[in-house]
Amino acid sequence: MLVAVLVAAAAVAHATWNVAIKRAGTSGVGFFWPGFVVGAIVFAPFGIASLVAEGTDLLRWMPWAAVSGALQVTYFLTLQRGYRLGDVSVVYPLARGSGPLLAVVLAIVILGERPSWFVLAGAAVVISGVMVIGFAGGRARARGNRAGILYGLVVGVMIAIYTLWDASAVTVGGMPPVGLYWGSVVFQLVLLAVPALRRWPETRQVARRHWVAVLLFGILSPLAYILILIAIQLAPVSVIAPAREVSVVLVGLAGWLLFREPHPVQRLVGAAIVLAGVALLTL
Repeated sequence: MLVAVLVAAAAVAHATWNVAIKRAGTSGVGFFWPGFVVGAIVFAPFGIASLVAEGTDLLRWMPWAAVSGALQVTYFLTLQRGYRLGDVSVVYPLARGSGPLLAVVLAIVILGERPSWFVLAGAAVVISGVMVIGFAGGRARARGNRAGILYGLVVGVMIAIYTLWDASAVTVGGMPPVGLYWGSVVFQLVLLAVPALRRWPETRQVARRHWVAVLLFGILSPLAYILILIAIQLAPVSVIAPAREVSVVLVGLAGWLLFREPHPVQRLVGAAIVLAGVALLTL
């Protein structure tokens, strides 16, 4: 039950900040760096407290957090570029569908997990659902949104990589989830500091114009992922990675209601398939 609550809360938070990025319509370092500043400050007390409480060796913690930060920066910048070029209800489902598929495969191969047939069937249904959403409108529409499809798949690969890395950090490496991801946000902040400060007038202007989206991203993005990392300590990656994709339902609805993206019926059917897959995972 606790795992289900964690995953559901993470899905709502994750969908919210993705919609906020799409609505902001801006791109690059000028948006993300202020968000990283917000996240690093807000989660500092919790991150430091978790590292102290667990007695974490900082020399072991730093490489885990640094690599996580580098992977996350690449993911965020690529995701936002995809949102500028394609529909959110295409990029997001494809990214969230292909990412868990790879994560399940890698969890079996690398981490040695042995999920049940119910889990494998649920993962397959979830992935099928997001593909239905992503390719709504048929091949002609898919060709017209080729950039969105390409970016969605590339982001999916990145999701699989950082999911397995961070899952290894909190399981094999024994890193506390809150402390790990707070460190990851700090490294993201450091990695983008030079380009953000070099273009300071632009960064300041973006932060002022889109301050609500910056706050939502800065708070909800770390919160969503920390909840998932806690869930990964309680259940296998091959269960958590596909289950969190219930957020595609929320983003699909946002694509229709907020952005007036086409083919809402087919995309909502795909969302129902996703829910069916999540129900299988709970078994």
